[in-house]
Amino acid sequence: MKRIFLIVLDSVGIGEMPDAALYGDAGSNTLSAASKSMYFSMSNMRKLGFFNIEGVNIGEREAAPAGSFARMKELSKGKDTTIGHWEIAGVVSDAPLPTYPQGFPKSVIGEFKKKTGRGVLCNKPYSGTEVIKDYGEEHLNTGDLIVYTSADSVFQIAAHEKIVPVETLYDYCRTAREILKGEHGVGRVIARPFAGETGRFYRTKNRHDFSLEPPGITMLDQLKEEGYDVISVGKIVDIFAERGITEFVRTAGNEEGMEKTLEYMEKDFEGLCFINLVDFDMLYGHRNDVDGYAKALTYFDQQVPKLLARMREEDVLMITADHGCDPSTVSTDHSREYTPLLMVGKSIPSGKDFGTREGFCDIAATVLSLFGLKPKCQGESIFHN
Repeated sequence: MKRIFLIVLDSVGIGEMPDAALYGDAGSNTLSAASKSMYFSMSNMRKLGFFNIEGVNIGEREAAPAGSFARMKELSKGKDTTIGHWEIAGVVSDAPLPTYPQGFPKSVIGEFKKKTGRGVLCNKPYSGTEVIKDYGEEHLNTGDLIVYTSADSVFQIAAHEKIVPVETLYDYCRTAREILKGEHGVGRVIARPFAGETGRFYRTKNRHDFSLEPPGITMLDQLKEEGYDVISVGKIVDIFAERGITEFVRTAGNEEGMEKTLEYMEKDFEGLCFINLVDFDMLYGHRNDVDGYAKALTYFDQQVPKLLARMREEDVLMITADHGCDPSTVSTDHSREYTPLLMVGKSIPSGKDFGTREGFCDIAATVLSLFGLKPKCQGESIFHN
């Protein structure tokens, strides 16, 4: 009974790509930045071969790595979560998803106001915690929705749970999702409910993402079609608009994500368990918190022995990332970086360096090949070149 556990360390990039300057990311290196913190320790990942990956120069290399490894180059035009995950799953994007550094156009906001019957506040890029601090009281007084974006391709709607019930907010997001197609097809519409009193507002755990569907066949679609289990842990189910998923559990952060992953490792299934650990990006990269980022990496490293201890005879563990988000740069945006790939399991050769791969999509082809399937998506299997 073959099981593959594919873990995405959200935003753990390992150094600028050759075209990083075109994205304003020259010099970015998320892993290197975090490694300079006194709180950084990844001895277990080092044993798997993490420090042996091409371009990773943060510590002593492992003489006899337990896993195989590669450096992954992004083929898609972009550096966001949606495009990164789509490419990991075998869909390469030829154009970046639209972003709105000046806010959304009047045509979009006008249609949204008309269909929801509510006014709109903000409509510009903003920090999610700062926007409720600055607009929360006006929202309470007027009932107008707080609409904002970021450097990502997102349309975010914040509303107090006492003013707009969570399910109603989700309906407003579905309305926005219907509007935001074609030219304005942002990657995600995100519900950002919050609670609390003026001066003490806080975001609740009821966030929900409404994503575009991938524009091509993914490894998830193919695995599901072939009768395999496709289990989502974290926001994977939202990134793929629930397509190709047979079972899912949403999580509130890395700790719960690891707890759920370890629980699935005790269960019988055949197929893929696809996990996103979001805290690296959401809590630390976007907030330029180097020490917090380092602590999150150290926490994950401490979980690695638990993962390895639960692996069965045919299991394969794969660890990668979707982009960078260097917490040491002035920017709080994602960064255009290479990503790591670590693979371990009894069917995986030890200490094999697969160099730099020409696309995240090679992960999809590799996963499918491990199940004996010829990929219908993009990418080449690492093991069949």
